[in-house]
Amino acid sequence: MVGRGRLAAAFLAIAAGAVLWVTPRVAGQSGSMPGTANGDWTQYTADVRGSRYAPLSQITGANFNKLEVAWRFKTDNLGTRPEYKLEGTPLAIRGVVYATGGTRRSVVSLDGGTGEIRWVHSYREGQRAVYAPRQLSGRGLSYWTDGKEERILYVTTGYRLIALDARTGQMVQGFGRGGIVDLKEGAVINTGQQIDLETGEIGLHATPTVVKDIVIVGSSFREGLAVKSRNNTKGLVRAFDVRTGKKLWQFNTIPRPGELGSDTWENDSWVTTGNVGVWTQITVDEDAGIVYLPVESPTSDLYGGHRPGNNLFAETLVAVDLKTGARKWHFQFVHHPIWDHDMSSAPLLADIVVDGKPIKAVAVPSKQSFLYVFDRITGQPVWPIPEVPVPQSTVPGEKTSPTQPIPTRPPAYARAFVKVPDDIIDFTPQLRQAGLEELKKLAYNPSPYNPPVVSKVEGPLAALTIGTLTGGSNWPGATYDPELHTVFAPACNSCIANLGLVAPPKEVSDIAYIMGVAGARPSLISGGGEGSAADAPPARGGPAPAPPPPPAGRGADGRGAAPAANPPAEPPGGGALGALLSGSGAGLGGLSLVKPPYGVLTAVNLDKGEITWQVPHGETPDFVRNHPALRGLTIPRTGQAGNVGAVVTRTVVVVGDPLVTAPEGRPRGAMLRGYDKATGKEVGAVWMPAAQSGSPMSYMANGRQFIIVAVSGGVYSGEYIAYALPQSEIR
Repeated sequence: MVGRGRLAAAFLAIAAGAVLWVTPRVAGQSGSMPGTANGDWTQYTADVRGSRYAPLSQITGANFNKLEVAWRFKTDNLGTRPEYKLEGTPLAIRGVVYATGGTRRSVVSLDGGTGEIRWVHSYREGQRAVYAPRQLSGRGLSYWTDGKEERILYVTTGYRLIALDARTGQMVQGFGRGGIVDLKEGAVINTGQQIDLETGEIGLHATPTVVKDIVIVGSSFREGLAVKSRNNTKGLVRAFDVRTGKKLWQFNTIPRPGELGSDTWENDSWVTTGNVGVWTQITVDEDAGIVYLPVESPTSDLYGGHRPGNNLFAETLVAVDLKTGARKWHFQFVHHPIWDHDMSSAPLLADIVVDGKPIKAVAVPSKQSFLYVFDRITGQPVWPIPEVPVPQSTVPGEKTSPTQPIPTRPPAYARAFVKVPDDIIDFTPQLRQAGLEELKKLAYNPSPYNPPVVSKVEGPLAALTIGTLTGGSNWPGATYDPELHTVFAPACNSCIANLGLVAPPKEVSDIAYIMGVAGARPSLISGGGEGSAADAPPARGGPAPAPPPPPAGRGADGRGAAPAANPPAEPPGGGALGALLSGSGAGLGGLSLVKPPYGVLTAVNLDKGEITWQVPHGETPDFVRNHPALRGLTIPRTGQAGNVGAVVTRTVVVVGDPLVTAPEGRPRGAMLRGYDKATGKEVGAVWMPAAQSGSPMSYMANGRQFIIVAVSGGVYSGEYIAYALPQSEIR
């Protein structure tokens, strides 16, 4: 029998800055603790191990094409203007979906079977959100329960950690101060000066990681390619008591004097260097009590003359104790980082068998498209990762590391560097020759670590790189199937970033060199979504327009936004810098310097350290299919450049297109595709109105398996779409 309270009408309440629309809780949601084995999706990555694996089998390769839209949720009204860059992955707990959305980063609770709103929460931060380095709705939220109480935790645009009652959306008054922990408190600059709580630069797109009674939170900053100052807020990772909000420990990603690694910041450069945050997902081995922190680059991304040394713990995987935050082991992927090779996605915890020996492993996808595999308890590489001599910088004041660690196995799952002439465009002999001519403008080395150069009008304009700013892999990362011991990694195979540096005027930046191109005015580079917070002033006094597409090869920013859904008719990017980033010169008519596939999906067997299969992912882009230089040619599917995430189930790998296309026979849009796990064969595809912009997830509700994916980009504002089989197909 339903109680009188549940029969009450939904009510609207305003409390502690939160606006709540509360409806009665769905019946029949009690029982065992939630988890993927019960059809739930309890973490951003499905579980705390980072797998993005759902052990569900109702949707198969045989019926994938029968999927239909079960419900959809537009995020337009979760803020003062629509959001065109929705990157969230919802959670699903006992049939209830929780997600972030909109320019105010609101939290919504939805009926998982119908999409009906249960409650909505938003926290209004005013100018603090306007100043935030990471705006829009972020990538999601986190869940905690002790079997009695349930909480939702998320980080606001203005960098506050908020705990909500999962049943009502009300802020938990016993957590922090009235439901809030102010994460800016304790964030410092220089030798330890507290940053301004309103304007100080720090934020987060990623979700907190919740394990046991601990919530772990990283940090992020503005795009670092061309910034005002190298002296910025310092990165940090903190753990809090999930019940009270009390801080339990802190890990400094830039070591202070006396801490391990401080000697890798020569000339006391730790003082005037910032960033080195953990802006992506943190994973945990709950049984071993180890937390895995994937750390980003220092200021600035492409020039480190002011910070001599290897710069620990930048671009490093750091394993720390879950209870204390004490370092257990670390591995630095890039010494003295100058390529924007942030560790960009969740480390994958995998129990594998190598040469008959069971190994508790951690596998780390990367922008370089290397999969670094370690014994996750000891930090020892599963296969050798030798230090390899690499090209050295010629930029004045720069001192690069003579070697970098490069894995011997598995092989790279996308291009780690451009092989000349093998990788150069070859649709026609004329285009191959044009590509080789474009190369003459660039500094080239056959290495993943081709260093940036000072841009010169007479040449070189820049250094040719691939898999740097955007990757390879970026924030969507990869998936891991614990039954097959296989990683499935979507990756950009054509994201060229030509790295040129210019000396800016002092009024632009205090850094000796920032990203730019000779002949163009040096300027700062903003990340995707900046200026889009709900309380930011409208552009030109009117509604904020849909953002323009970013330069090709960038996604929308190197710390990881989804690529634009509707690429322009002309070569992507704007002005000299855009053309430089795109890897397409005048002689190529906007086509990529490298030949297809432009995007790939790769299966990597972790028992063997081998690639099982690799296929192009995505339709041939309209710009390529309709290009006048290719008229009359038969172009096989090229795949698409971009960064997209996947979900793997017991039956299929599911991943959507990063671009919108309009091939003959279907409306303009993108496709959500299912792939056979054993062969990589596409087994089905269903239409989406816009490109995938957030990683998909899967769950069960009322006996029905759902797949939710976020779509947005170009002129299409953010929307969550839930797909399921028709009821007639469910047995």
